[in-house]
This record gives sequence, C-alpha cells and structure tokens, in this order.
Amino acid sequence: MPEKRDYYEVLEVSKTATPDEIKKSYRRRALKYHPDRNQDDPEAEVKFKEAAEAYEVLSDPSKRQRYDQFGHAGVGSEAMHDFSHMGVDDIFSMFGDLFAGMGMGGGRGGRSRGADLQAQVEISLAEVGAGAERTLEFRRNDFCDDCGGNGAAPGSDRRSCPTCGGYGQVEQASGFGALFGRMITACPNCKGKGTLVVDPCKRCRGTGRHPQKRAVTIQIPAGIHDGQAVRVRGEGEAGEPGASRGDLHCYVRVAQHPFLERHHNDLVCRLPISFTQAALGGKVEVPTLDGRVVMTIPRGTQTGQVLRLANQGVPDIRTGRPGDELVQVVVEIPKKLSSRQEELLREFAESEDVSVLPESKGFFDKLVDYFSGDDADQQKEGR
Repeated sequence: MPEKRDYYEVLEVSKTATPDEIKKSYRRRALKYHPDRNQDDPEAEVKFKEAAEAYEVLSDPSKRQRYDQFGHAGVGSEAMHDFSHMGVDDIFSMFGDLFAGMGMGGGRGGRSRGADLQAQVEISLAEVGAGAERTLEFRRNDFCDDCGGNGAAPGSDRRSCPTCGGYGQVEQASGFGALFGRMITACPNCKGKGTLVVDPCKRCRGTGRHPQKRAVTIQIPAGIHDGQAVRVRGEGEAGEPGASRGDLHCYVRVAQHPFLERHHNDLVCRLPISFTQAALGGKVEVPTLDGRVVMTIPRGTQTGQVLRLANQGVPDIRTGRPGDELVQVVVEIPKKLSSRQEELLREFAESEDVSVLPESKGFFDKLVDYFSGDDADQQKEGR
C-alpha cells in the first residue's frame, strides 16, 4: 500500500492554516476532482478521496491535534468515515455547502449565491492616515428588467422540468463507485433549477440576467494597507431568484509618497542635514502627513541616527492607535568648498585630537604594525 501523503500537503495549506482556509482549500479540490466532472480520469476519484480524508481530519480540532502530534498514527482508522453505511442525504448534508456551487444538494431548496466582483482604487498615503471615500462605476449582470430574472418572456412562465419532475436533481448509480454506491447530481436538463423556459425573454434570451451600470460609494478605513480589500456586501452579481447577491471586493493600492515610506504603522523619513547642523545642532522642517513640523537636531547627531516624532504615523486599522514617524538623519558632506570654508576646516582639523577616538587609534596602530611587519619581511628576503 502506498504511503499516505501529509494531509497539509494534500490540501496545500500550511500547518497554521485556519479552519476557514482548510475548508476553502478542500472545496476547491472537491470541485476540481469531483468524479462527475472527470469521468475519463480514473485518478480524479483517488484524489477526491484523498482530499476528503485530509479534510475529515484537519476540520476536526481534536483529530487535528492528534495528527499534528503523532502523524497518521494518531488518527488511525478515524481518518475517514465509513461512507458506505451513510445515506446519500446524510452525505450531502455534511458537504452541502461544498457542492452548492455544482448545483448538487440544492434543487428547489438550495439556491446559488451570486458571483463576487473585484475592483481596484488608488489612494494617497495621506488618505491612509485619514481614511478616504471613492465612487466606483462598473457593470454587473443584474436581474433582467423585462422578465424580473425569471428568464421567461413577459406573460409566460417557466414549466416543470420533465427529466427531474421539478425536483432539480437526478439519481445516478455511478460516479463515486464503491465508496457511495449511488449519488445525486444536478439535473442535466434544467441545470438544477427544476424548471425550464419555454418562451424565453427577448432581452436576456432566457438567461434572466442583463448587464447593468452601477455606481457604489466605497468607504476606505484609515490605516488600510496596500493590497487589502474593502468588501461591500450585496454589490456583486445577482444569484438565483431568492438567493443573496455576491459581494464587491475593492482592492486598495497606495500611491508612493515623495518623502515618507510606511513600515507597519510607522512612517520613515530620510532627512538630509549638513555636517555643521549635525555637529552643532539646529532646527529643521520635517514633512509629515499633516504638513511640515519643526524638529530639533541634537548636537553631535550621527549619520543614520533615528529621531522619533510621536503619533505622526498612520492609525492601526483595528485599534485606531497611531504609529510614529521615524526620521533617519543623513549627514551630507559638501563636495565643493569656498576658500574661506576650506581655511576654516583646516584650522579645525589642526585643533582636532584624533587620539581621543579609541577606535580610530586602534585602527591606525594596527595599520602601522601591519606595514612595519611587511617591511621587516621584505628586508629578510633581501628586497
């Protein structure tokens, strides 16, 4: 018997995955490898069972804990239910939310939710600090105005499907093979709806949907990060009649600021100052999201030193607590000097006592020793 694969590897999730992430990953694989969708691929049923086994363990907190600690030996025969002794209705009630998108287990009672939509907006870093508002205009498939989403021409109605008798499902003796013995799938004639359009609506051609323009105002919270999305419930496309709409996911892109860079909830600013300001101290203007503020440069500031402006960062998206602005000082050395400036610097250099810097003294002492030893070696070699 082949060795079992790691359950996390089967579902392609990390060991720290949340229950929702595990469920979503299993759903994707259940839909992808469903035997009804892969009737010419015998490996699909194997992969489907493998994914179901992994989900059975990782979706149960106690089983997952034992599996994390002891591996496959920790769950043993509990890793998979004996589906052969379960009724079909029990099976689909267990996985009903997974198969809803396939039109299975739904019929008249289960209605497919509308599709989600995606959009993207760009905001400035200042708007990250204060929050923003954007109005989006887009097109979405909405209920047809002429037929109200029914799909039938005005004055006509849908009729019960003769294949499934209006139930929306049919029973098949194949599909899962020995695992289930029988299965229920969406009716291929009515696609699980239970009814058929006899006289289709001319505007939507019987689909019940028609592209419509839509404008939505999006409230973007302060502190949002680049790449995060704002979800607007119910602004996606229409689902089946009686089902909820999908959602609109608006992804936010933050434009680059000319002076500030975000690091978590702090802002970083690289501030160039002169070497005289660094040595003697002074006051300089620093850009912030709220404008310019005056900051004091302490005497003896070194290049790379970081000064902090409290509460000048961006707010945390959950708590609203603001970060700080971190000002990294960069001491600029002039490339050209006037004759007077050079004269003053030479006078200053003459007054310096470089021996007070032990690091410098140690370096030059080592340098002298190094070259003295090199000279001695050359003399020994007769050079």
